[in-house]
This record gives sequence, structure tokens and C-alpha cells, in this order.
Amino acid sequence: MSNSVDASKLVDRVAALVEAAKKAGADAADAVAVRGRSSSVSVRLGKVESTQSAESDDISLRVFVGQRVASVSATAASDAKTLAERAVAMARVSPEDPFQGLADPSLLATSVRDLDLLDNTEVPSDRLKEDALAAEEAALAVKGVTNSSGSGASAGLGGLVLATSHGFLGQYVGSRFSRSTSVVAGEGTGMERDYEFSSRIHFADLDSPEEIGRKAGERTVRRLNARKVKTGQVTVVFEPRVARGIAGHLAGAINGAAVARRTSFLRDMMGKQVASSVVTVTDDPLRMRGPASRPFDGEGIEGEALEMVKDGILQHWFLSTSAARELGLKTNGRGARSGTSVSPTSTNIAIEPGEKTPEELIGAIKSGFYVTEVFGQGVNMVTGEYSRGASGFWIENGEITYPVSEVTIASNLKDMFLAITPASDIDRNFGTAAPTLVIEGMTLAGN
Repeated sequence: MSNSVDASKLVDRVAALVEAAKKAGADAADAVAVRGRSSSVSVRLGKVESTQSAESDDISLRVFVGQRVASVSATAASDAKTLAERAVAMARVSPEDPFQGLADPSLLATSVRDLDLLDNTEVPSDRLKEDALAAEEAALAVKGVTNSSGSGASAGLGGLVLATSHGFLGQYVGSRFSRSTSVVAGEGTGMERDYEFSSRIHFADLDSPEEIGRKAGERTVRRLNARKVKTGQVTVVFEPRVARGIAGHLAGAINGAAVARRTSFLRDMMGKQVASSVVTVTDDPLRMRGPASRPFDGEGIEGEALEMVKDGILQHWFLSTSAARELGLKTNGRGARSGTSVSPTSTNIAIEPGEKTPEELIGAIKSGFYVTEVFGQGVNMVTGEYSRGASGFWIENGEITYPVSEVTIASNLKDMFLAITPASDIDRNFGTAAPTLVIEGMTLAGN
């Protein structure tokens, strides 16, 4: 795949759309182009199953007429004048929305930072195939692995071009490379499956195919001969892969749009304790090489690093311009373009690590449950109720022992956040990051 990133035509295109919107009678407008390029290869049992390549340039125009707003999507070939006139006509018959509008001009980024998000390495399909095959081969070589669910490798890039009628014009592009493999161990009803993957912005930072395959095989074999355990109150330890989901639930609960709609269980908790006093949660859109970094948001604002939760106390919501206005606040540059709309999102969010290693925390647990996978959709973001199917390993006298499956863990996210103890082992190669998390007092439903 060629990582060609010449976006000059898209810059001209979005600028022309904004100009056409003003001529058509819009009081304000912005236009965005989202560029995507990707190629991938998937293999299974030594044979290529699919090879895919995709390219797209999606353009949208948003216009404001008074307090009325309308958005239209387009292709790069659409006529700017026709598109703008249609958007303005739609806006004039739309209901008024007092919270919509462009961001305050004083908040706009005055320059676009280079966050080292683009690696121009070209990865041909043959290399993607070789990497996928090597990962699968390494996984199948692990004793106890009986079959493959498939292996893959991909390379791609994505970028954003934004123009607004109050003078902002900016663009950025980022690359993404990944490798993954999934295998099966055991036979019949005793089969188990697990996986390993690596996803990075720079190609050289990827874990090797052999390491990914070996870890996938070892994770899968460890799960064989799983048992159920007795129902009761237990201390639950979430490995980082699963702990990232807990961080994601927290991000959703402090999203300004959910707070404005009153669909978050933390909607009345600003300035109050929402987590254990040892918990600090950061969000940094400007991290160099960060997996979710961006030099400006979907409205042209350069967000700054924030402590969303400090020592357990809630400090900020994630805010776009419209969500901030609805809450009587000021945006903090977390607006993301989603189709033709702007919604607040986290960027590089992390539950910051604690002082003790996972081994030290687990060593202090007489009996507990080390969770390596959760499934099911049992999370209610309005009430905080949490109930997920889970599998992992039983902890006995500070040691991880036999595998456990077919159990359910349950609590309320409010109580879970207040009971979190984070370990020291964070991996920041994910847009949502968390270390191993220990949560006391959850209910385990088993035998």
C-alpha cells in the first residue's frame, strides 16, 4: 500500500465548500474531509483467505442559518455550489438548536503541531502475508494448540482536513499497522480459543509476528481444563487487556453529551469522589506518537492534557462546543467528527498506574478471580449496573492457579470505581489504557 498523503486537493475542496456555503446564505459553515487508506491480508492454516485494499475520501458540509443547522455528505466530485445550496435550504427548515454553532474563534488552534503520527513505510501485500503466516506458524508450534482461527496483518492511514468560515484551515494524517493471530487448543467440548495482537502508529514499533504467535498459543493452552467456582463475593483482578474496558466505561460516563442527556450514572458527580483516592485518570490529545493523538479536534481546537479524575475526584467532562454550551461550560477540545456531526470523545485516556506490581497485589489476595476475558453486553451506563460473563484463573493464597470459565461477575460501576487499586504495569500503546486493576467486593456467580 502506498502511504501517499498529498491532501492539497482536499484542502482546496473543503475551502471551496465553505466559501460556497457563505455565498448560498449560510451565516457560518465548516467542511471536513476524512481520508482513509488500508490494505490487509488474512490467512488460515498456511493459506491466504483474503486480501483487501480500500481507499476513501469522505466529505461533509455543515451550515448554520441562525440557530438552525444542517449537514450533508458528499464525494470529492460533488458540485460545491449545488451542495451548499441544498445544505442551506435544509437548514432553513430545520428546528432551532440554541447549542449548535462553530467553536469560539479565540479557542482555535493557531498552528498544527507535528505529533509524529505518520510513518511513510510502505508495506507490500507480500510482506503482510509473510507476517500473518509467521504469526500463525509460531502459534501452531505451541504444544497443545490444535487449530487456527486465522491470522492477519494490515497497514493503513487516516487523516482529517477541516475548514471553517471563521478562518480555520488545518490537516493531519496518521498511519496504523497491525498484526494478530487467534488459535484453538483442545478437542470437542473442551476446546478453548484465545488471541494476541499488536497495533502501532509506526511499523518498527510492532511486536514481531513470532512473539504475537507464541503469546496467542500460550494464552490459549493455559485456558484448557477450566472449572467453575462457587458463587460468592470475591476480589476480582482485571488483566490490562480487560481493564481497558473498565477505563472505557469511565470515559463513557464522563462524556459531556451523555451528561447533558442525563444518560450517565455520574451526571451529578462533578467535583465529587467517583473513584478510589489512588485513582487518577488522564487524557492527552497531544502525546507524541499517541494512538489517539490529534493536533486539533473536529472543530479546530487544540486540546490540552487534562486530569479528568485526580485522586478519585472528578475534574472534567469530555466536551465539544455543543455539549459544553448545553452544560453552560467551555469546550476542552474533545469534539470528534462522526459522519456529519460533532460529538465529544476521549483521546489518549489512561487510568494511571499505581505503586505496586501486579504480583505484589495478587500476592496479598487469599482467594480471588483473575479475569482475562469478559463477554456479553451487561453494562447499563444510566444506572451503572455491571454484569458480564467472564473467564480467567482462580487466585489461591496469592498464586494464580487453575483456569475458570462459565461464570458471571457483577457489581455497580459506581462501587467498582471506588474500590479500584491500580497496579504499576500500564501499556500506553492503546488509545484507552489501564494497568492491572484490583477491585474488591464483586459478586461471582458460578456453581
